Amino acid sequence: MNRLAPPLIIGHRGAAAVAPENTLVSFTRAFADGADGIEFDVRLSRDHIPVVIHDATLKRTAARTGFVAALTAAELATTDVGSWFNQRFPAHAHAEYARASVPTLAQVLALTETRGGVLYVELKCAPGEAHALAARVVETVHEHGTDHACVIESFTLAAVAEVRRLASNLRTAALFDRSLAHPLPSVRAILARARACGANEIALHHTLATQRTIIAAQAAGFPCVVWTLDNPARLRRLAELGVRAVITNDPARLRAALPA
Repeated sequence: MNRLAPPLIIGHRGAAAVAPENTLVSFTRAFADGADGIEFDVRLSRDHIPVVIHDATLKRTAARTGFVAALTAAELATTDVGSWFNQRFPAHAHAEYARASVPTLAQVLALTETRGGVLYVELKCAPGEAHALAARVVETVHEHGTDHACVIESFTLAAVAEVRRLASNLRTAALFDRSLAHPLPSVRAILARARACGANEIALHHTLATQRTIIAAQAAGFPCVVWTLDNPARLRRLAELGVRAVITNDPARLRAALPA
């Protein structure tokens, strides 16, 4: 019997458990901790440059008011998004984290070009922005020659479909969450939505990643990615099911849980 390949260990926003999320220092730490790749969020700045940050506002990670879309990439490059981490997680604090700022997608691609990792690029689309963000991300990925390394993913499935239209060679993933505001999506609905947008993979919140769903997705030709998971025991079970990748805040911990 053939042994299944272990899942890829993908650092969620870098190594978010031990470094400020979505920063160059966090991505560097994820690779140092044994990650096979990283996952990060992309939005458009005021001057329509793809920048790497999760929230639409600066309140949580920059401790200031204002929207990402209201600032230029140059202004975001001088915005401190690391000090909050030192204050909230003093056990993991480092002086260098206070110098972390919002990177551009181009900077992240340049950082990772020589590492050979997989990059899960999540498109965070403002209303009506799906096509514009998809186009700018595809353009930037092409410019850096990193098409082979990237998987473009989004909850906004129109953005996934637009990526497929613009660049059929790029891998894409349809993201699915478990929300209290909506009914739990059925396996049939998940597969139908993934097919409709032309996704290559399905990325499931860990509460949706049941054996039945994973087996059904794989049978339909969709490799499964599970996020965000920091539990080593659950990782080993998912490895037995043959998932493609697990996205984690703590790459070092999950890497240590896999057999050598």
